[in-house]
Amino acid sequence: MSQWKATKSISSFEAEAGSTGLKRALTKWNLTAIGIGCVIGAGIFVMTGLAARDFAGPALTISFLVAGMGCACAALCYAEFASILPVAGSAYSYSYATMGELFAWIIGWDLVIEYSMSSSTVAVGWSGYFYKLLMMMGLKLPLWAVSDRETAHKLLDTATKNNTLSELATHYTSLDLPSIGGFDFAVNVPAVLASLVITFILLRGIREAANTNMAMVILKLTVVMFVIIVGAFYVTPSNWVPFIPARALNDHGVMAFGLPGIITAAGYVFYAYIGFDAVSTQSSEAINPKKDIPFGILASLAICTILYVLVSLILTGMVKYTELDIVAPVAAAFGEKGLTIATWFITIAAVAGLTSVLLVNILAQTRLFFSMSKDGLLPTSIFGRLHPVYQTPSRGTILTGIAIAIVAGMFPLSFIAKLVNIGTLFAFVIICISVFIMRKKQPAGANKGFRVPFLPVVGTVGIIFNLAMMLSLGWENWVRLFLWMALGLIIYFFYGQKNSKLRSSSGQNTTK
Repeated sequence: MSQWKATKSISSFEAEAGSTGLKRALTKWNLTAIGIGCVIGAGIFVMTGLAARDFAGPALTISFLVAGMGCACAALCYAEFASILPVAGSAYSYSYATMGELFAWIIGWDLVIEYSMSSSTVAVGWSGYFYKLLMMMGLKLPLWAVSDRETAHKLLDTATKNNTLSELATHYTSLDLPSIGGFDFAVNVPAVLASLVITFILLRGIREAANTNMAMVILKLTVVMFVIIVGAFYVTPSNWVPFIPARALNDHGVMAFGLPGIITAAGYVFYAYIGFDAVSTQSSEAINPKKDIPFGILASLAICTILYVLVSLILTGMVKYTELDIVAPVAAAFGEKGLTIATWFITIAAVAGLTSVLLVNILAQTRLFFSMSKDGLLPTSIFGRLHPVYQTPSRGTILTGIAIAIVAGMFPLSFIAKLVNIGTLFAFVIICISVFIMRKKQPAGANKGFRVPFLPVVGTVGIIFNLAMMLSLGWENWVRLFLWMALGLIIYFFYGQKNSKLRSSSGQNTTK
């Protein structure tokens, strides 16, 4: 039991920080771009319509602020830890320093949900937007090459039931599914290729990955600014009245609008903020991690919140909230105004946005595995060995990329997306708790870097907000989380505990 509670001291983390072998090449602006690259994806172009029309109305702006405030509490806690422990591993490393090895493993295993499953989810979303772009160019592919088997069957069954097979056929070169041994199959080829191409970029080095991400971020920020600036000329102020609609049943028979609707909408748009914590996984490759990691976390979250608020204002100003399109609200709003060229810009932005999200998620996952392998909890020969030329954890990156590609190519979006939110919220709760523990363990004045202002208030609000969000999720999400954690504990007790470097050390870097 004492081994499970054993923690790594700050001095041991500091000693490891300078000997990882990873190349320090990231500036504070590279780190900010990584945060923005992971946060701004399709969410800003998709979730706004649903949240405004069904729950908050024009007050969706307030919903984004509420969700942003909840994330800000966790972000401030991440920033303090990053200034104390400038190492890769994010919440895993922070938990190792405060709660002990077993809890660190649980958090590390939990983060696999956030980064890996989110990567597969994003790859599937990227495929959808990429294929839409291809169709706008007059190019089509067979159904089996752009869908997983379950999704393909659902599309065919729905079209058959509704007598719309001929309409469905206009989107593909063929609706036939090939078979092997009497078993038909379908593979989301664009999702697989996207995952593998990003993996290749990450293999080449952190600078190449950062430059690719920066290019994607600049492109999608340009399009977001286009939406804000051009859309402002088509705003009708009367569409914002009433700004907070009275409480009423929405089209789904659910009580919405008013304050409850604002809070519910905040829960929906929370997903749009997931990703800023990926900045903290890059500590070992930041030039000045103690200053630049906190800057990157807070700056990226602040920029994204401002953009989300402005886009939601423009959208609900262009179109009455009751008439918003749910599938592609921003593109539809511009289409209604006769700005068809905007559809191209928005689709391109979505592809670019999801490309950078995919890159940052896979990058974060490989660095998490790297950190866990350095502690002996995962095989160092696979996840901890660096490429002799590129100085990247090549074997772990290849294995991670292939696994993500397989999941993205073979499983439906609905299956792989359901674990992401609950895993992320769990990590946020633990980080907010861990800062309190770290403050008690530290000597007075030991941390001269970033410190969370008004920690009792900020930390408590972060715990309550994110725990409430977890409790609002369906029971099936909790079942999946417990099953995933059970698998992780089996791996820990049969491998990690036996190979832990903390367990085998003489104890000079361990506190109990």
